Amino acid sequence: MNGEKRLWFNSVFWVSAIVIAGLSIIGAVMPGAFQKGANAAFGFTTYAFGWFYLISVFLFCVFCIYLVFSKYGKIRLGKDEDRPQYSFFSWIGMLFSCGFGVGIVFYGVAEPMSHFFTPPHETMNPLTEETAREAMKYSFFHWGISQWSVFAVVGLAIGYFQYRKGTDGMISTTMKPLFKKDNGNARKIIDILAVIATVMGVATSLGLGILQINGGLNSVFGLPQNTLVQLSIVGILALLYIISTTTGLERGIKWLSNLNLSLTFLLMIFVFVTGPTVFILNTLTVGIGDYVSNFIEMSFRLTPYRGTDYTWVQDWTIFYWAWAIAWSPFVGAFVARVSRGRTIREFIFGVLIVPPLVAIVWIAIFGGTALNLDLFGGTSIAEAVNNDLTQALFVTLQELPFTTFVSILALLLILTFLVTSADSAVYILGVMTSKGSLNPSIAIRVIWGILIAVIAAVLIISSGLEGLQTASLVSALPFTVILALMCLSVYKLLRQEPHVSRRTKRAKEQK
Repeated sequence: MNGEKRLWFNSVFWVSAIVIAGLSIIGAVMPGAFQKGANAAFGFTTYAFGWFYLISVFLFCVFCIYLVFSKYGKIRLGKDEDRPQYSFFSWIGMLFSCGFGVGIVFYGVAEPMSHFFTPPHETMNPLTEETAREAMKYSFFHWGISQWSVFAVVGLAIGYFQYRKGTDGMISTTMKPLFKKDNGNARKIIDILAVIATVMGVATSLGLGILQINGGLNSVFGLPQNTLVQLSIVGILALLYIISTTTGLERGIKWLSNLNLSLTFLLMIFVFVTGPTVFILNTLTVGIGDYVSNFIEMSFRLTPYRGTDYTWVQDWTIFYWAWAIAWSPFVGAFVARVSRGRTIREFIFGVLIVPPLVAIVWIAIFGGTALNLDLFGGTSIAEAVNNDLTQALFVTLQELPFTTFVSILALLLILTFLVTSADSAVYILGVMTSKGSLNPSIAIRVIWGILIAVIAAVLIISSGLEGLQTASLVSALPFTVILALMCLSVYKLLRQEPHVSRRTKRAKEQK
């Protein structure tokens, strides 16, 4: 048994590490060729399989909503007597931090202002009231329940198998009920793909956050935006998240997640009060109405009649769905880890409603403030964002009181989000490469922490960050199929739950 365990560890860990190291070397030595090839692959997958991403993500939403209102909603992710380990606030904080905290801080202003400058529909004129409303509608849509339905599916599958059925926490284990024979090699390939996607996603997100921190430091303190500053930020981040990961889930990630959520609400309240409050409330109300009433249309929007030159849907909606799917092994596994003891209904409600609601409010406050300033204040934030996405948040904060203090607070929030995301990812990578152990060794976690920092540093030096980000999204295509299989597998076992089966049998007998 110990020999098999070591063999599993070696195959998943070492193959993943070799592939990641190889891609990093190629990105460092031949960044142009690597980025060109990755972009070509991504362009092909999003164009040829965009319809597949849209239909799949919509069906994931339907599956999650069905479970909430079905008889299976009362089943716990654990034994019937299990109860949640974390308070609701801490749980939501960890969901929000590991899932997309860095992304929403980065895109909260950048996305609506990008759509405001380059409209979602080519027939619209940029920088108009109509375009502003459309920009908020699509920003709400991209950060709403669709993205989180992907994380919910993976988290539900892993949590159900691990805590209800007593299996390990590997991605491949969730599909065992669908196959007659246990194919060990196929399972290892699935888990290796999960590890590679996770490492790539974390490294590129670290790079995104590092660039935003550098942009903020440039805006607030005048520090140059160059490789030396960015590598210094990498080193500080690596030190912080490695220290955090050695303190364990209970103290490290939980404490940071609570801090993240507190800082998030503090910033939101400040901008809400000092910004155009009534405009923000109106924007939030109209935006939610547009989002709900146009959800089906946006979920299935493609532009086949406009040829291949118009790529807005591919660049935004399909990009986001592919990004979420590529990240789903990491986010889903972590969400499952912190959700033991919760019912399926409570789990899906928490995952599918609360973080997206926080994101929508954040976009309404920060994006709405930026739109108001451009529409009625004579500023040019949209143009500045079009020139440099990393400056979006800080250009907006320059128009509000206490600019320096609030900008420093925003920098702290980005830093803590980055540390929490990397900390969470290092823990999950340890689980993935320790055959699903809930307590991977500190040595394994430290190795992954160092490896992620090295990859991020190499990519920043080589300017291959965008290429690797694009390459990581290509892995979303096979994972879309895996997610669909997860849904089928979970549903198959839910139907076999003893008390559910007995209830169904009694209902048939009464008829």
